Amino acid sequence: MNKIYFNWSTGKDSALALYELLQDESYVVDKLVTTVNSHFKRVSMHGLRVELLQAQADAIGISLDFIELPESPNMEDYNTIMKTAVHQLKIADYTHAAFGDIFLEDLKFYREMQLLEVGIQGVFPLWKRNTKKLITQFLELGFKAIVVCADAKYFSEDFVGTVLTEAVINNLPADVDPCGENGEFHTFCFDGPLFKSPIPFRIGEKTYREYPAPNKKSKPAGFWYCDLLGEN
Repeated sequence: MNKIYFNWSTGKDSALALYELLQDESYVVDKLVTTVNSHFKRVSMHGLRVELLQAQADAIGISLDFIELPESPNMEDYNTIMKTAVHQLKIADYTHAAFGDIFLEDLKFYREMQLLEVGIQGVFPLWKRNTKKLITQFLELGFKAIVVCADAKYFSEDFVGTVLTEAVINNLPADVDPCGENGEFHTFCFDGPLFKSPIPFRIGEKTYREYPAPNKKSKPAGFWYCDLLGEN
C-alpha cells in the first residue's frame, strides 16, 4: 500500500479526485496539503479564508498541512518553497502525491518534474477524462460547490457566489470548460460524500482584482472574487 498525500485546492476537482482516490485500496491518503498566502491567510488563487479550508479538512477527517507562500512570490521563490516542502514529505515516507488536474499537460509535466527531484510519484485520478461527464458525476454524487473566483474575461460579478447546478453548467459560455479547467472559474466545495457534515458559511463581499500581464503582448488579467465567511 502506498502512502500518499493529496494536494487539496478546496474546489470541485480536488473533491472528486480525492473521493475516487479514497475508493482505491492501493493508497493510504492521510494528509491534505494546500498552498496559502501567508500575508492574506487565504488559499492561493481561490482566495478562500484559511478557516474554511481547515473546516473542510476537519469534516473530511484527514490532517491538513499548509505550504505558506509570500504575498507575491516570483517563480524562483515558489520553486524553492515547494521543493523544501516536498522534500519534508519525502522524509515523512510519502511515496506518492495526488492532484485533481484533468488535462493541462504543461502543469502536469511541471508537477512531475518537481516531484521527480525528490523521488515522489505523481497520481492524477481525473486525468484526460471528459470534463462535462466529470461535473455531472460530481453533482450526481451529491457534492455541492460555490463559485469563489471567476475570470472577468468570461463572467461578471454576478457569477461569483453562484452554487453549481446542472442548469448553471449548461448555461456556461461556449468557450468555458465545464470544470473551469483552464482557470475560468474556481470553487469551494462545501458538501458531499467526503464530508461528515456540510461546511457552514455565509457570502461576504465581492471584489474585482487585476493582475499584471506576464509579458508585453498580453493584457492584464482580471478576476472577480466572492469572500466566504465562517458562521462562527
